[in-house]
Amino acid sequence: MIGGLAVGGGSHGGHDGYAPGPALLVPLVIFWVYLAAALRQRGPDGGGWPHRRTAAFGAGAGLLAVGLALPAGGFAAHAWQHLLVGMLAPLGLVLGAPVTLALRSIDRRRGRALVRLLRRPALAALAHPVTGLALTTGGLYVLYLTPLYRATLAHPALHHLVHLHFLLSGLLFTWSVAGPDPGPHRPRVPARLVVLGVAVAAHATLAQLLYAGLAVDVPAPPEQLRAGATVMYYGGDLAEIALALALLATWRPQVGHRRVSVGPVSIRR
Repeated sequence: MIGGLAVGGGSHGGHDGYAPGPALLVPLVIFWVYLAAALRQRGPDGGGWPHRRTAAFGAGAGLLAVGLALPAGGFAAHAWQHLLVGMLAPLGLVLGAPVTLALRSIDRRRGRALVRLLRRPALAALAHPVTGLALTTGGLYVLYLTPLYRATLAHPALHHLVHLHFLLSGLLFTWSVAGPDPGPHRPRVPARLVVLGVAVAAHATLAQLLYAGLAVDVPAPPEQLRAGATVMYYGGDLAEIALALALLATWRPQVGHRRVSVGPVSIRR
């Protein structure tokens, strides 16, 4: 599993009266911005930005919208929202290669400035898969094993902050593991597979703790906990298999460094 949300339903560990409101505009806006940039890449011969990238990004934006629009209805609904917004939506958005599209859409000067930013050592640490693993998996353990989840039920602002954290950390982890965008500091594929394996084991353990109601601080009846844990366990497995397949699809033999052209600039991988 790649992320999580503090959303549930009613008195069974959820948010009464939760309404996404303006948040639903976010996936719509980011998709139209992406689509406009993709359409500008079309050439006279009909070539341009790959349609599969646009389709992947559109699917990610759609899954994000569905996750945000899901009505509160107990811990099982929370788990579905967690699966959509924290795991599946980031996969689609990342596979759309938005950084590469941005580099192709901006002028050379700004493109080089963005590449210099990507090469900064601080960003190397932030973009490492282990950092993404700590933010996503660690965030889930903090959410469910501490009073944080209870606090989100009483404080809507905190709920939205946790919501945002897991979306962003899901994007970071997905990008660091299988992002098609050039990553100057990304470790080799075997190392990323190891990190993904650790994530699978850690999330499976957490789902089992939720199912058994052990060591967790989630105010929901046992049947709700079991239903939500089942969604997280099996749905998370499917999402992680898709992430692993996306990673393997990018595997290329590497001999030293090679330059990858992304329009007006190039990045060493």
